[in-house]
Amino acid sequence: MNANAMSARVKGPIVWLDMDQQALDDAYDQTVYAPNRDQLAKRRLANSAAARARLGAPERFAYGPTPIERLDLYRARTAAAGAPVGIFVHGGAWRFGTASEYAFLAEPFVHAGAHFAVLDFTNVDDAGGSLFPMVEQVRRAVGWVFRNAKTFGGDPGRLYLMSHSSGSHLAGCTVTHDWAKDGLPADILKGAAMSSGMYDLKPVRLSKRSKYVNFTDQMEHALSAIRHLDKLETPLVLAYGSYETPEFQRQSRDFAAAVKAAGKPVELLFGEGYNHFEMLETLANPFGLIGRAALERMRLSP
Repeated sequence: MNANAMSARVKGPIVWLDMDQQALDDAYDQTVYAPNRDQLAKRRLANSAAARARLGAPERFAYGPTPIERLDLYRARTAAAGAPVGIFVHGGAWRFGTASEYAFLAEPFVHAGAHFAVLDFTNVDDAGGSLFPMVEQVRRAVGWVFRNAKTFGGDPGRLYLMSHSSGSHLAGCTVTHDWAKDGLPADILKGAAMSSGMYDLKPVRLSKRSKYVNFTDQMEHALSAIRHLDKLETPLVLAYGSYETPEFQRQSRDFAAAVKAAGKPVELLFGEGYNHFEMLETLANPFGLIGRAALERMRLSP
């Protein structure tokens, strides 16, 4: 955002922290702080098409009963039995995105010896404004991978979650899920690398995102990961960029601080010079900020 424009604007009543309504709305609108969003989206599509041309089409599996509950699986190039499995949850403001758009993320992992699953799931518009179906589907997908990993050469004891943007909100709700209710181990995920996410829905509810998300008190509480750290059994890597919006920076810092205060393992990574969408590209690079960290947690080399 243009600093002069911000300073010239007359500030309205405070809505959240030191922000008036427009500032808060802007802090949950990536286009205000990342003007190259469309360029990066085109690059993501082109890179994914190129990755599929090299890797071949993914295997497609159903993890749930509805048509959208599918995942794309890219198998490890070194087909050793018991390979780790990466599971990616995409972003898109809870409204956009498909698994096929994120094939480019799989390539460094499959060449390093991991299987890589990219999830499809419903969007908030199709879910009538509710985030609950999205969270439930991501959790169901993780459970499916755990139960079926051995059928494709994966190790159910080595599942690692990765995510970006609103996908990191869904991932946060997944790592703080009570897995015992599903008959699954509390430590089903051995690690998670979550970039540029939202972990407390209170300020999001106050922003213009409430125009398409039907927030309720129940949703705000149940789907704010920072309020359920008692259930967290997964070591976390959290990341954000220096050109993220102020709220996306604060959300990651505050969540990391809360996890640390709860005595649970967390590492906070700071991407100098990266905006919200550029941070995702570091996951596709085995020597990038998040890609390196994820591979290290999986005990793999580029």
